[in-house]
Amino acid sequence: MHGDEFINSIEFWGYVALAVLFFAFAAWAFFVTLRFNLHMLQLNGYDNEEHGTWLKNNRGKQRQLVFLLLCAVMMGIYSAPVTAIISILFLILDIRIYLFLKSVFTKKKLVMTTRAKRLVFTSSLIFVIIVAIGEVAENCLHYVGGMATALLGIFLTPYILMLANILNRPAEKAVRQYYINDAKRVLRENPHIKIIGITGSYGKTSLKFYLNTLLSVKYNVLVTPESYNTPMGVVKTIREQMKSTHEIFVCEMGARKVGEIKEICDIVHPQDGLITSIGPQHLETFYSMDNIVKTKFELGDALPESGLLFLNGDNEYITGNAGNYKNTVMYGAGESNGYRTENVKVSDMGTTFTVIAPDGEKEEFTTRLIGGHNVINVLGAIAVAHSYGIPLADLKIPVRRLQPAEHRLQLLDRGTVTVIDDTFNSNPIGSKAAVEMLALFDGTKILITPGMVELGEKEEEYNYKFGTYAADCCDYIFLVGVKRTKPIYDGVLSKGFDESRLKAVDTLQDAMNLANALKSEKKKYILLENDLPDNY
Repeated sequence: MHGDEFINSIEFWGYVALAVLFFAFAAWAFFVTLRFNLHMLQLNGYDNEEHGTWLKNNRGKQRQLVFLLLCAVMMGIYSAPVTAIISILFLILDIRIYLFLKSVFTKKKLVMTTRAKRLVFTSSLIFVIIVAIGEVAENCLHYVGGMATALLGIFLTPYILMLANILNRPAEKAVRQYYINDAKRVLRENPHIKIIGITGSYGKTSLKFYLNTLLSVKYNVLVTPESYNTPMGVVKTIREQMKSTHEIFVCEMGARKVGEIKEICDIVHPQDGLITSIGPQHLETFYSMDNIVKTKFELGDALPESGLLFLNGDNEYITGNAGNYKNTVMYGAGESNGYRTENVKVSDMGTTFTVIAPDGEKEEFTTRLIGGHNVINVLGAIAVAHSYGIPLADLKIPVRRLQPAEHRLQLLDRGTVTVIDDTFNSNPIGSKAAVEMLALFDGTKILITPGMVELGEKEEEYNYKFGTYAADCCDYIFLVGVKRTKPIYDGVLSKGFDESRLKAVDTLQDAMNLANALKSEKKKYILLENDLPDNY
């Protein structure tokens, strides 16, 4: 081999090695970028519109992708190996950042469902097509190659995923309808099972579990597990867990948009229903309180002529619309309610209260649950169970056994410190009730919170008000997220709260460190109010 041929051979294999190295890192970068964005899309309910808003509001989380776009432009202009090497360095940076994000965003992990796998396949196919176009263009134009379009494809990954979501819609619709039809078949085969729908802005998951405990005194009950309250979550429960031995199915129904409660009702056709509360939540997707009210009462619209609709009579949004429905059963503290409470006594040890039924039956109850708002939720469960033929006296022991749902005012005793875990999806009404409950404890009362989200244009206003409530109930307040919690900070100070006992920090761990470091002769009670989802 001549010298020139030898040098050319070395250069050729050098380019091959560089190309192999480049595409190896490019493939890795694409998949870690895709994984993160798929996780966020899943948290946004696979809704492209909602996910697009999220992308717009969270550009900073993926700003390193801009460097890959610049590298793609450089690759198109300069074909020198040094450009490929620079690009590999930025691909490594991209990989490291997304691996870090994967380790941080773990509150609700990515679930690789069959739908998620289909999105990965379609997105990968689109990416391969983009790279292939670059290879063809390189042969035609000599300066644009697969390397450049690979970098461009990685930069466009968030939007490639959204395109894949659109392309997969016909298949997803067919798969979804298959599972819905199968769930309907299971329901047709078990016509004896009574179905109770539960919805509301707050309290529906807790009340569902309370109702399960109380109804189980007499019936074999199936409830949707955990926070399963979407159409496909309900369908999954029916297909995998419903048995002919069940007598009652308690179905939690959640919604983020108008029509979503109706969609679930069209699947299960509930005989009776319960609306726990209505208030400002998910305003980013509902847009108005009128839409929220309309959606919650889709449950009442779906009931048969003889169906009972149990309503929280202490909620103004509910009472304002109750007159539109027959066979309503009202429950609450007010005297106009069919099921009502009196002599409510709340302490840090639990709650006692008396329940009066419409037929005059009267019993005193004791529960380890704390807070006046919990009494109303328990009362709702008692109202349903009693209407289903269980005497109040038979419900006393089950009520005493009730436990808070996970992450909903859950007391975790740690000796000299008690943590009150209320980290599940805080809202304006629930957050106020939580700090008022904290005020009942005899000790040093500490609030740790990142504030509330998904409240649309009212978010700043509601967080400011939360700060004013917290100032009246807490000894120390530690806010998570300096910029995000500014409205709470201002609300706290507006009440004359000692600023030395108020601090905004960057992370939950920083706040916990401050709380643990406090010296106190009394027992410390730490309320963890809300935990923002990963997409926030």
